[in-house]
Amino acid sequence: MRLGPALQLIFALTLAALPARSEGMRAEYLGSFEWELSQRWFGGLSGIELSADGQRMTVISDRGRILFANVLRQDGLIQGIDLVRKARLRGHNGAPLIGRIRDSEGLVVAPNGTIYVSFEGVHRVSRYRQVDQASESLHRPRAFRQLPVNGGFEALAMDDRGRLLAMPEQAFDDNGDIPVYRWDDDVWTQPFCLPSDGAFLPVGADFGPDGRLYLLERTFNIFGFRSRVRSWQIADDSAVDERLELQTTTGTHDNLEGISIWTDTQDRVRLTMVADDNFLFLQRTEFVEYALIN
Repeated sequence: MRLGPALQLIFALTLAALPARSEGMRAEYLGSFEWELSQRWFGGLSGIELSADGQRMTVISDRGRILFANVLRQDGLIQGIDLVRKARLRGHNGAPLIGRIRDSEGLVVAPNGTIYVSFEGVHRVSRYRQVDQASESLHRPRAFRQLPVNGGFEALAMDDRGRLLAMPEQAFDDNGDIPVYRWDDDVWTQPFCLPSDGAFLPVGADFGPDGRLYLLERTFNIFGFRSRVRSWQIADDSAVDERLELQTTTGTHDNLEGISIWTDTQDRVRLTMVADDNFLFLQRTEFVEYALIN
């Protein structure tokens, strides 16, 4: 979701003034790293996938770009990021995406290297067998076309059976819960919902090495952003065993929108999240990492 210029400025100023605090549940804060590049196209990072060892990274911006990079670590913490390759995402006709159809938000890198991206503006999920070639748009049911303009699929994940799960940011069902759409056998279904209090909105998702679905949620006010991570065990048609993994206080981090779950060298489940700077110089492209402590 994009923020208006006035709100961006208010949030950025208040973020700079607030101390970093956290109300961690199972999660232990490890560190943050700010990535800076001077190119005008850089910013707006909204989706992230890390390799199983946390050393290689794929990220997308909400202006239709995909970046591949190496993550430089010391004692497990990010010390630098080395950009290896970048590309503009393309449409089904092979042309680079422009305008409102380029608002890429959610990211999945399948085990075979196929990349899936969810988009707002024109709500859809596209498949890229090669990122420098034309995309394949997955079927768009009527429910997708009725999503709010700025409240579509920011959260996208793939389970160990290769099924995609997509969750809209601002399209709760009649009970106020988050509908989960699943792509399986070339068909979208909506088998279950995730409970919601309506305060936090889903902006990122990933399945962890433990098989659980992790959902990154965000809320904000004039004093800044708050983030929350919850997880569930997913059965065929339900989500059970909800856990609150992390909940931050206002201003702890910037605008966290993407999440990747992996296992570090100490066999801990690690949460790596990226903040969308909204292309506003007062905000930050920030990578934030937590480890789950049993």
